Amino acid sequence: MTKREYQVTGMTCGHCETSIREEVSQIAGIQSIDVSAKTGMLVLTGPGELDDTAVLAAVVEAGYRAVRVP
Repeated sequence: MTKREYQVTGMTCGHCETSIREEVSQIAGIQSIDVSAKTGMLVLTGPGELDDTAVLAAVVEAGYRAVRVP
């Protein structure tokens, strides 16, 4: 199981969370998505490797910016 965390800037509400969740959910290999405007975090898990480039592009498509937390 792979777990990745991303710090997202610009999220302020539930609508922001939903927008990001909808975009990221289209990426293959993601099993769970936890996104929180309160903490500014996006946490993903999947059975194999997760594509950071695809995740960051999906967040941008939703209208936000993100960086992977090491």
